Amino acid sequence: MSTKKSKRQTSGRTSEKRPAKRPKIMSLAEYEAEAKGHKKAAPGGAGSKTPAKPSKDAAAPEKSARGERRGTSRRTSGLDAAALVLAEACEPLNTKDMVERMLAKGLWKTGGKTPQGTLHAAISREIVAKGAASRFRKVDRGRFGLAK
Repeated sequence: MSTKKSKRQTSGRTSEKRPAKRPKIMSLAEYEAEAKGHKKAAPGGAGSKTPAKPSKDAAAPEKSARGERRGTSRRTSGLDAAALVLAEACEPLNTKDMVERMLAKGLWKTGGKTPQGTLHAAISREIVAKGAASRFRKVDRGRFGLAK
């Protein structure tokens, strides 16, 4: 006979104190506001249910008639740069050659480890999504050319 009490007996005690209620989980904005002594956090803080209101100074540039934003310079996308390189080459290329030429001419900048894989996937997605309207066509395994 053991002197130890079973788990069932010890868990049924009512004399033990229950742990206090868990503290309210709050967003970073609420936490910072509380630390500063403010009663309420600004609306739109992290985790709040109300969206943040954009400031009047941070208005987006107006769109032109063609739908492009004025005042912003956009870099050439990988697909646009690949189309330019293929047009210059006048022959089908694999994505590794395309990437080398794009980077050498400064048409595209990337910091990825496998830009040729990224370009291959993007070209393949465009061919599947746009079908006959795609700018590219698959000539051979791993080789792409411009659609006529």
